[in-house]
Amino acid sequence: MKENEFINELTKLNIDLTSDQQEQLKTYANFLLSYNEHTNLTAIKNLDEVYLKHFYDSLTLSKVTNFTNQSLLDIGTGAGFPGLILAIVYPNLQVTLLDSNNKKIKFLKECISKLNLKNVTLVEERAEDYARYNREKFDYITSRAVAELRILLELGIPTLKVNGHFLIMKANITLEEQNNSLGALKELSSSIISTEEFTLPNNAGHRTILDIQKKSLTDSKYPRSYDKIKKKILK
Repeated sequence: MKENEFINELTKLNIDLTSDQQEQLKTYANFLLSYNEHTNLTAIKNLDEVYLKHFYDSLTLSKVTNFTNQSLLDIGTGAGFPGLILAIVYPNLQVTLLDSNNKKIKFLKECISKLNLKNVTLVEERAEDYARYNREKFDYITSRAVAELRILLELGIPTLKVNGHFLIMKANITLEEQNNSLGALKELSSSIISTEEFTLPNNAGHRTILDIQKKSLTDSKYPRSYDKIKKKILK
């Protein structure tokens, strides 16, 4: 996807980029590719795929919500997807990027400085540790292809405000995985309120976005340590 195609496709998502935002995204893309030459951040190696499979893919979240003056936590952000893209396109959104991988945090720190972003907080920590002292804090949580759904729910729901939304992005999620999560959703006082399925432009792959809403406060025993989560996944 060329830059002009990217911009045109975004208009179909009701996103109109300013010239400054276009420059920020161009800077981001070029810095990502150059940094990736010496530090493995992404399997994507060319500019067209960055625009399609990272930038456009991240912004498909606009299919399910409109971000305004709210707060968002991106769990397992990696090289900044979708959280850093959202911070660029929605400057009134307060974004926290969370990842436990030091090399990716170092990249993000440099990238945020280059982009001169003031609405981004960077945290190097495991999600379950961060959640223990940041409970019921965020309007939105996002996560892109990080873990199995039941695990993600326990990692993310505790940090979400009541009535907040956990937007989970997956390339392929089976009906079985969704059905297996029903017990965990109930335990965590949450429910799937919508499922958005679509194909990326140029037949670049199937995507699913789950919009999960939190109904009430999370029991203080969650999240457990990651070892306990993995050993006995919520059912």
